[in-house]
Amino acid sequence: MKKILVVEDDPNINQLLQLHLQDEGYEVEICDHGGRGFERASKQDLDLIVLDVMLPEMNGIQICQRLRALEIFTPILMLTAKTEEIDKVIGLESGADDYLTKPFKIREFLARVKAILRRQELHLLALKKEKTWISYGNLEIDIEKRKVQFEGKRVELTPKEFDLLHLMAKSPGRSYSRAQLLELIWGYDFSGYEHTVNAHINRLRSKIESDPNNPTYILTTWGVGYRFNDEL
Repeated sequence: MKKILVVEDDPNINQLLQLHLQDEGYEVEICDHGGRGFERASKQDLDLIVLDVMLPEMNGIQICQRLRALEIFTPILMLTAKTEEIDKVIGLESGADDYLTKPFKIREFLARVKAILRRQELHLLALKKEKTWISYGNLEIDIEKRKVQFEGKRVELTPKEFDLLHLMAKSPGRSYSRAQLLELIWGYDFSGYEHTVNAHINRLRSKIESDPNNPTYILTTWGVGYRFNDEL
């Protein structure tokens, strides 16, 4: 049985989500406080965290950032009443896996939950089938531990930066469009956030390239997107 934590300070929404998730066969815990929600989420025995942005003591963005900083990669679905694009970008870049704006229909919510859990299962299955260590020149990627070293030194990557690097490094030479990377890493299939991909690629290059303006590992395929160098 999948275990889901809902951190939401609106009691009506809490009860609604708990009821429908339990009807789908999930084990559900609810919490109405940011600080306590973070403490519970940090135990690492959950399959999904449903996280409201506006919470007392510690907001959802802060919780997400702190969990990722602790290398806790439990999938996170963020809920918020905010509709501005910048708020969505901040939520996604903080390490959230998906973002749902209130008010939402319960069917859409359940569909998002199922999609996240399905992607997580496929990701874990793929990890079991592939090698756990990738090495190219001065770049070393420990897939299982999600750690990267460049020129013998540990490189601190955000969850999405690591996912981008891992995706491209395991298929060197394959070119990905920005839309494809958005769909594969963030799960979004529309073009509104493609600039987020560019920003992540630029930050990733700044961390693993000796000269980010003349990259060795992550190359630009002009007119298409990006690829990992297959001539190393």
